[in-house]
Parts: sequence; structure tokens; C-alpha cells
Amino acid sequence: MLALPLQVIDNFLLQYNVGQALLAIFILSALAALPLKSQRVYAMQFLGFGLLFLLTPQSMLAKPHWKFLGIALLVLAPMVYVTAKK
Repeated sequence: MLALPLQVIDNFLLQYNVGQALLAIFILSALAALPLKSQRVYAMQFLGFGLLFLLTPQSMLAKPHWKFLGIALLVLAPMVYVTAKK
């Protein structure tokens, strides 16, 4: 019963690598946090996804620029957290 929808989803996802999927989830989570209007939430998201991009094995990411995105997010996270208002 669920075989056909799962095959369609699997065939769609095979076109993308893990880095692209993580970036899509990052963007969707940032959009989901918009109603909260909290810089601290964004800082925690930057930190979490930065660690996720750095800890994901390179063989799954396909290109090294995903690691640089992780480093950039890890540098940006503390700055966003410190500049947040209480």
C-alpha cells in the first residue's frame, strides 16, 4: 500500500546529495522560526546546523563547500546570540 509513494519519494531524493537536503531543511526551519522573532532561536539553529554540516562525512556531502558553510554558521551563531536582546 505504501510502496508506490515511497518509491516516488526515493526516486526524487536520489537526485540530491545530503548537503542539499540539509540546506533545504535549514531554510525550512529558518522560515518556521520567523513568527517567533527571536535571534536566540536563529543562533541555536545556526549552531546546530553548523555542527551538522561539519560532522557529516565528506563522502555523503559530495563537495567540500558544505563544510565551509558549516564553519560559517558556527562563526555566525555566537555573534547572533550575543547581539540578541533579552
